[in-house]
Order: sequence, then C-alpha cells, then structure tokens
Amino acid sequence: MPISKFINWLRGKPKATPLPDALWQKTLATLPFLERLNGEEKSRLRTLAEAFLAEKEFTSAGGLELTDAMCVSIAAQGCLPILNIGLESYRGWIGIIVYPDEFIIPRSVEDESGVVHEYDDVASGEAWEGGPLLISWRDAQMAGEGYNVVIHEFAHKLDMLSGEVNGIPPLPPGLLRNEWEETLLAAYENFCALVDAAEEDDDETLLDPYAAESPGEFFAVMSETFFETPDKLREEYPELYELFSRFYRQDPAVR
Repeated sequence: MPISKFINWLRGKPKATPLPDALWQKTLATLPFLERLNGEEKSRLRTLAEAFLAEKEFTSAGGLELTDAMCVSIAAQGCLPILNIGLESYRGWIGIIVYPDEFIIPRSVEDESGVVHEYDDVASGEAWEGGPLLISWRDAQMAGEGYNVVIHEFAHKLDMLSGEVNGIPPLPPGLLRNEWEETLLAAYENFCALVDAAEEDDDETLLDPYAAESPGEFFAVMSETFFETPDKLREEYPELYELFSRFYRQDPAVR
C-alpha cells in the first residue's frame, strides 16, 4: 500500500494497525527529544500514535499538500505528553488543521468601556475548546531546541479539560489543586518579573517570554520546555519541574 494513502486507510481501522517502520524511524530521527526515549517508551509511543491517527482527522489549509510524514510527526509529538496518561485525555475533539506557515485568526475584544475592537492575529498554533487544533507546519518543523508549537497546543487541550484555559488541567490522584496553583503561580509571577526586567535592560530571558502572557500560556510554554529542554526548566524552576513530572508521569531530564 503506498505510504501516501496510509493515513486515510488507517483512520477507522483497529488501533493495533502498525505504522510503516521506515516512516516511524524517520520521524524519531528528526525529533531528538523523541529519539532519547528508551526502547519500551518508543514502542508505547508508537502504539499511542497509531491509535491517535485512527481516531483524529487531519486536514490541510492554505494550499498545503498534507503528507503522512507530517501527520505522523504531529501525532508523535502530540502523544508524548500523554505517554503515561492515555489517549482519553484528548477526548471531545477530532480535527487537526495544518497550515503551511503562520495563519490569520480574526479576533474581537471588548474593552472596559464596552467598545469592541476587531483585529487580525497572526498565529503559529491555536487550540479551540471542543473544536480543532490548528498548527503551522513551518513552526512544527522548528521542534527540538525548546520551541514546540505542537506540544504547546496539545498542552492547551489538556488544560481545556477543566474548562477555562488557566494553567490548571485536571490533576491525577495525589496531586492537590492548591499545591499545583501555589507552585505554578509562584513560578509564573517570578517569570513575569524576569521578563519585565529583561525588557527594561534590553536583554533576553532563558525561557520563552511568551510564557508571561497568562498562567495558561505559562503552562503550555513550560510544557514545551519540560519535554524538549528539561534541564533548563529543572534549573530555573525545580519545584515546577517536579510538579510537571508528577502530572505527566515522566522525568525527561534523566533521558
């Protein structure tokens, strides 16, 4: 069966349907944070990605010619955060729309005076509650050095399971909400202060300053860092790193 038809064929098939080995190995080779997984973890990630591909529906926009390699890459990265949590965490939505590059999203915001302001926002990714997940393929290809738009948007999907995107996803047994809030918000407030100081000094922060936008964005950006450059997060915010290890049930720094 030609690989170009594989994803369409896989959708709706039993979840045990395997991906072509060459395609899977190429995916791992292009994503160093996945290549660092041990053999057992890679095997489980592959099975999870196969189930994900069978359940979700990929479409393209902006003239992009969608390939199996793109779909498998996004599936593998998106399934890394739920490697030890399970595919049920991505329930309630089906679609993934892949754009060739950044895309425009119309926005409207009501100010304190009740005036509605409309504008176009340039985005590299977007997660809609109960709806699709949007990804810029150009940005997805930048994965590997601490910037990962795929993990970022999938982290938002986890956050949305509890309703508002506020950096507080549904927590596993043994991880209390007050502990999560105190640790996350303390790190967030510290990071916001670092970003403000860096801007005054025309300097840069070690971690992506976009994390200072809101607690929800902080959770998503720090999730990118947790999986791609875990040593940086453990060095900057060791308590947050430990919290994420308990939430994701993984310890990427030991890899």
